[in-house]
Amino acid sequence: MKVYFLGTGTSQGVPVIGCDCPTCVSADPRDTRYRTHVHVQMGNFNIQVDAAQEFRIQALKHKIPKVDLVILTHGHSDHILGMDDLRRYCDQRDGEALPVYTNKEGEERMRSIFGYAIRDKAKVPGYPAFSPRRMPPVLHTSEGVIYSFDQSHGDFETLGLVFVERRTGKKFAYFTDCDSVKPDAVDRARGADLAVLDALRFRPHRSHMNIDQAVDAARAIGAKKTYLIHMTHDVMHATTDITLPPGVRLSYDNLVVEF
Repeated sequence: MKVYFLGTGTSQGVPVIGCDCPTCVSADPRDTRYRTHVHVQMGNFNIQVDAAQEFRIQALKHKIPKVDLVILTHGHSDHILGMDDLRRYCDQRDGEALPVYTNKEGEERMRSIFGYAIRDKAKVPGYPAFSPRRMPPVLHTSEGVIYSFDQSHGDFETLGLVFVERRTGKKFAYFTDCDSVKPDAVDRARGADLAVLDALRFRPHRSHMNIDQAVDAARAIGAKKTYLIHMTHDVMHATTDITLPPGVRLSYDNLVVEF
């Protein structure tokens, strides 16, 4: 299994426009964060989880060869507005619609923004086509299984995900944009080879875990490696990373983890 961290920041990204805080003016490339989205390879099956505004840039940089399946954790702008650039992957399918699995809120937002692309086949070559589908609790693919969990994100719910690769048995847990990880999700994720957890900032927040909460969730899951994601500019990489417990690190844009 291989996970590409295409973006690790919040809806504003980092640097933040017009801000001269130490993180925003940092020369450390790990302090430059696109909006949060990841790409997952299970065997020969490629899954795009969310599509931020910088998706096209990162797809080119990492030479992502194809997308077989899209999962939208929710419909917030920083997770959905790069979807139009998936059109190239529709071309590779001879215009056949990409299946997009999400929850009710994600589907409603997708239909309102990308209504022109909700069809079984692209209108003309070069256009996108999306087939919205509700994410089931267990989704079987040719290369493994994806478990999904409803998770609290303030006033509404997002999707938490656990991927299990069939050939190797490797497990990847992904919980972003959430204020907690529920017990059933912790149970399914426990002992994962890699866990990625929402960790907005140091101070508490109404709809995201802060760093202390994410570390507590990491301890409960007990993954071999844990990376924190979706950080604001309050979090400087070098000074924060060294304070984290063993096995827990800050993620950063363009990190690739293979296991």
